[in-house]
Amino acid sequence: MESMVNLFGGQYKQKKVLITGHTGFKGSWLSYWLQNLGAQLTGYSLSLPTTPNHFELIRPEIDSYEGDIRDYESFLKVVTAINPDIIFHLAAQPLVRRSYSFPLETFSTNVLGTANVLEAARHCSNLKAIINVTSDKCYENSEHNLAFKETDAMGGHDPYSASKGCAELVAASFRKSFYGGKILMASVRAGNVIGGGDWATDRLIPDIVKATIESKSVEIRYPKATRPWQHVLEPLSGYLSVGQKLLEGAQTASDAWNFGPNDGEALSVDAVLKIGKSIWPAISYTILSQEGIPHEANFLRLDCSKANMALEWYPVWNTHQAIKKTFEWYKAFYFDQQLLTHDDLTNYISDAITAKLLWTQ
Repeated sequence: MESMVNLFGGQYKQKKVLITGHTGFKGSWLSYWLQNLGAQLTGYSLSLPTTPNHFELIRPEIDSYEGDIRDYESFLKVVTAINPDIIFHLAAQPLVRRSYSFPLETFSTNVLGTANVLEAARHCSNLKAIINVTSDKCYENSEHNLAFKETDAMGGHDPYSASKGCAELVAASFRKSFYGGKILMASVRAGNVIGGGDWATDRLIPDIVKATIESKSVEIRYPKATRPWQHVLEPLSGYLSVGQKLLEGAQTASDAWNFGPNDGEALSVDAVLKIGKSIWPAISYTILSQEGIPHEANFLRLDCSKANMALEWYPVWNTHQAIKKTFEWYKAFYFDQQLLTHDDLTNYISDAITAKLLWTQ
């Protein structure tokens, strides 16, 4: 395989990249990939969010700063000292159920925190691009059984979803009011992301893994809830593809983008359980009564035709492969004391090259 630094047009080689939320699940995978792309990395995040922690396990080459994006002055000092070429903003309160318990924390982190990052960015003379990471839950979900397009209305029933809709409005306002053509910014939206190294609470596969390791039955709230499950490397390849376009100065990329599985790939929670159990027979689960359980949307699916056509971006692994890779990562970690992160990344890139996807050329 050719050197990873040549992927994405070689745009990340020697670029100064700032990642907020780099110690989180998705941020750790992004840090590791960008390291392999030859970027000069800086991260700004709260302390390690879980034990174990994927970032701590893989230890990517990155200058880490511990801080809260709600603290504008502290973040401003870091970002202006680094003066990055591009910012990937991932720092967030990412859990729906936690947002019901801590709504003010959720709104202050996801809305005001985003505004702080975008305002501080205005003071960076070298900054060319921002990737603002939100969620598929930013859309107003009427359960209409249609895939969401980038032009659909923002909304959200629960505080987390509403905060992500608000963050999208904040980003659009900064783009129109302050950035002009000087800083190009894209908002990127992805569905339920899976993969090895996630130990957050109230996420399906991490909950399954933790219960199985403890010889317990995992409690399932919504077995029929349908989600666009995708391996973490899928949206990251999309974020990096958009970032490449922004660094190249493509004004048309300064917009909103959906990244999700192909049509027909969304699976219910009980389908994920069955696939997981076929790989890991020890998995056991119990369906809970839904009485008193906070609302979560039953159907979420993204229309990714814009990314397909404008970026020539397509998923590499289907949903079954993503689920299989995820359970295999955890089994290797717990039973063989092995980290499959590098293997997953290289296999993903190899499969993308075989598929002749644009970002590998």
